[in-house]
Amino acid sequence: MSTGIIAVIVVAVIVVGIVFFGVMAVFRRRRLQQRFGPEYDRLVGERHSRREAEAELTERERRVQGLDIQPLTSVARASYAGQWTSIQEQFVDAPANAVSGAQFLVADVMTERGYPAGQHDQDQVLADLSVDHSGTLGRYRAAEEISGKAAAGTASTEDLRQAMVHYHALFADLLGEPVDNEPADQESRPAVAAESTSQQFTASDPEEMAK
Repeated sequence: MSTGIIAVIVVAVIVVGIVFFGVMAVFRRRRLQQRFGPEYDRLVGERHSRREAEAELTERERRVQGLDIQPLTSVARASYAGQWTSIQEQFVDAPANAVSGAQFLVADVMTERGYPAGQHDQDQVLADLSVDHSGTLGRYRAAEEISGKAAAGTASTEDLRQAMVHYHALFADLLGEPVDNEPADQESRPAVAAESTSQQFTASDPEEMAK
């Protein structure tokens, strides 16, 4: 075989390899975009390159695979739904306390599912949640921001109302219930209590509870 033919074969192999890895990179990118949604775009904007962001998202997937995340039992789901209803009923008289209760309840659910929510690294908690709960992660971030304002005494009643809605989005997602996919900054009212017999959420308004 002549040197020229060998060179052509080598070049062809290199080209095929480049095309193969290029196609794999496209499929990987699309998979990550579909799985992480807005979190993909947020991280790409924060990192130095798309490749760096994608490597981090892939590492998040590997980490969560090792966490032994488990769904809740039907008994646990009913119990947590009942606790949410009790917390929501507090909103009219003590909205800040209700938001604090919602925050701790969401953390309890995360812990029971297998997420290390008790750790002090909140960024890691958010990263872990992003793998399977990217659709409600932005709303959880918004709720946590409002909780910080509440602790500083600068949150309005409407801010607290928004926090309840946003906490409930992740809460329902963790329980495996349908989520009202509103934008994190859209005005809405805290909703959704559960009927213990059917474990289905129904819309409600804390202001109506006061009537």
